Amino acid sequence: MAGLGVGWRPEIAGVVAGVTGLGFCEVIAESLDLRHPGRPPAGPSRGVTDLRERGIPVIPHGVRLGLGDAGGVDPGRVAHLAACARALDAPLVSEHVAFVQAGGREAGHLLPVPRTREALDVLVSGVRRTQAELEVPLALEPIAALFDWPEDEYAEGDFLTELLDRTGALLLLDVANVYANARNRGQDPSAVLDRMPLDRVAYVHVAGGAVHPDDPLGLYHDTHLDPVPPAVLALLEEVRERGAAPAVMLERDGRHPPAAELHGELTAIAAAAWLEPVR
Repeated sequence: MAGLGVGWRPEIAGVVAGVTGLGFCEVIAESLDLRHPGRPPAGPSRGVTDLRERGIPVIPHGVRLGLGDAGGVDPGRVAHLAACARALDAPLVSEHVAFVQAGGREAGHLLPVPRTREALDVLVSGVRRTQAELEVPLALEPIAALFDWPEDEYAEGDFLTELLDRTGALLLLDVANVYANARNRGQDPSAVLDRMPLDRVAYVHVAGGAVHPDDPLGLYHDTHLDPVPPAVLALLEEVRERGAAPAVMLERDGRHPPAAELHGELTAIAAAAWLEPVR
């Protein structure tokens, strides 16, 4: 993986189709329709197949696998992620260090896994079960969490390092998540990076966020709806200085700006990561 990328969404499909110089794209795996064997995967609208025809690598990014689910990963969801990778001829796939269901109930959100030895064993089992069906590497993304569990036994970086060591998985480093978690925990994001396994980074996410005016705690929310703030771009540059940003992509899930503004955001990300800008 190398270069500048963007998360493909149907609302910006036209903009992405007109961008030249993209190194890769990412598509939400659960948005792909694989009901027609032998045919290219269909997204919510046209666009994903067009990217592959342009020679742009497309990474399936899972959001519902639940690697940390205490009941184990759902075999059907694992099979779908593996099928997405095959259908797109993807160089790798990615998922979150999170759980999404418990006691048969779907949360509808990515929830933070307790950083305990017991939860680590559950994660390792879920990752290995998923890797067994994949033909390409798996990259794991730590999420932005608005709370920590009181039972936590590890710092986040140490927890991730042990998880990657035990599974051989790669790291999808979301610098926006690092910034959000550090800010909300009262930590120095640079110090957080010091304990991250940056030698295992497959690619990097960048996204915007905001503090909700009605939040009495003043928490920073990783919204994917707002422009990338300067503090996140500065953290991205620091990651690049550490040699850990081979490929960087923008996530924007809503309130999509006009094409010129989106191009400007990609240009700013490319500059912070020392990458060639797209056109």
